[in-house]
Amino acid sequence: MRRISAAAVSTPTFAASAFTYGASPRRHLRTYTPLCREPAPADARIKGLGKEIADEYALLRDSYQAPKYPIVLAHGLLGFAELRLAGSYLPSIRYWHGIQEALTAHHAEVITTSVPPSGSIETRAAKLAEGIEAQAHGRSVNIVAHSMGGLDARYMISQLRPSSVDVKSLITVATPHHGSPFADYLLDGIGPDYLPRLYELWERTTGWEPRAFSQLTTRYMADEFNRKTPDVEGVRYFSYGAAVKNKPPLLSPFRHSHGVIEQLEGPNDGLVSVESSKWGTYKGTLLGVNHLDLINWSNRLRFTVQKWMGHPPSFNAVAFYLDLGEMLAKEGL
Repeated sequence: MRRISAAAVSTPTFAASAFTYGASPRRHLRTYTPLCREPAPADARIKGLGKEIADEYALLRDSYQAPKYPIVLAHGLLGFAELRLAGSYLPSIRYWHGIQEALTAHHAEVITTSVPPSGSIETRAAKLAEGIEAQAHGRSVNIVAHSMGGLDARYMISQLRPSSVDVKSLITVATPHHGSPFADYLLDGIGPDYLPRLYELWERTTGWEPRAFSQLTTRYMADEFNRKTPDVEGVRYFSYGAAVKNKPPLLSPFRHSHGVIEQLEGPNDGLVSVESSKWGTYKGTLLGVNHLDLINWSNRLRFTVQKWMGHPPSFNAVAFYLDLGEMLAKEGL
């Protein structure tokens, strides 16, 4: 039985290649042809970046206001709250690298949750509700969600409506509210004849339900999820998107996915387009930031080289989330 290493699944970018296992040579992903469509500027959905945020979060300030209510951090696809690869022998790996600690240091109360890594939105949302119920003890909360975590939170708020969970606001960061054309690309390229086999292989090797992947397509989000998951009155919805500046380098895990998404939907962070990120009050687009930079999993070597060349990083994820906390405080949340 082939087992996927902990190092492989510890990063959300693993989703980009999750379905290449067991692919048939007769129907390779390269046979998929969406790249023949019109380039992005011809797509009527592309309306621009909104407020462009270039270096607003480059540096940490000395102090930040803390929000009134606890912040719930909701992770994305293949995510986790904390991962220990060698028990107590090595430090744990946190999805929200350094972010929870920084918020706590600035007097914000933080709740981290853990949901099934590749489970359905419905399953993940139910687990999210359980996590909040167990830790918030009936108090009101603000949810800050990265990637698919925003869909879990929307479903929980709109459909599950747990009586002991009172959500005051939801901030989504690079959440594919309108789906991802890269998910379309992968699933259409594999084809319906082989998907059941790959789902079975995924579940057998990882032990995780694989339903999340098909729910991230643009078709599912447009035809099913968004129609059935309206916003709830009394909850404040905010969102941010991100876009890398140039084509990702050759060894970047986002090089191929970025190209697919850029041609179909325009600017993106390597996995989620700016347009798909927009929901509720769109606060702006973080420029020069990829999908993993958003949770402080930045490539330290890349940032070090940039600094040596006189171009220090223009984005600090910790500063960004501290500012989100302050924004909530100013909103009375």
